[in-house]
Amino acid sequence: MAEKEVILTIEGLKRLEDELEILKTVKRREVAERIKQAIEFGDISENSEYDDAKNEQAFIEGRIITLEKMLRNARVIDDLEGSEVVALGTTVILKDKEFGEEEEYTIVGSAEADPGSNKISNESPVGKAVLGQPKGTVVEINVPAGILYYEIVDIR
Repeated sequence: MAEKEVILTIEGLKRLEDELEILKTVKRREVAERIKQAIEFGDISENSEYDDAKNEQAFIEGRIITLEKMLRNARVIDDLEGSEVVALGTTVILKDKEFGEEEEYTIVGSAEADPGSNKISNESPVGKAVLGQPKGTVVEINVPAGILYYEIVDIR
């Protein structure tokens, strides 16, 4: 079974590479030292420090495997400044047709999505609706609360 392609911006790729480097160099060493200190306390069968350190070690190793897999399957998208249609890596300004409010989103791959920073996934309802659409288009977005209508005001 083929692994899923991970779409990243250059910024997202750098962030994942930096996280992987910190986990492999700093965090692994820190948790190994914590395990060593916990073992020195003696009986590890009822040693909560040892259990906590081993759990953290398992988390770190799992995250390293996940990041390596993501980076192995990464496809980096270039900044698409001046694009005529909404694409991965572009920033889009949407106007809510019902309330007139404008919102700005950058369309990114799911691995990089961060709604708090207005980075939405190409797989999200809004991302799917606007991808490939030109400026001026009104898109219909199906959400649990009903149907929303947004106009694509600008693409950067």
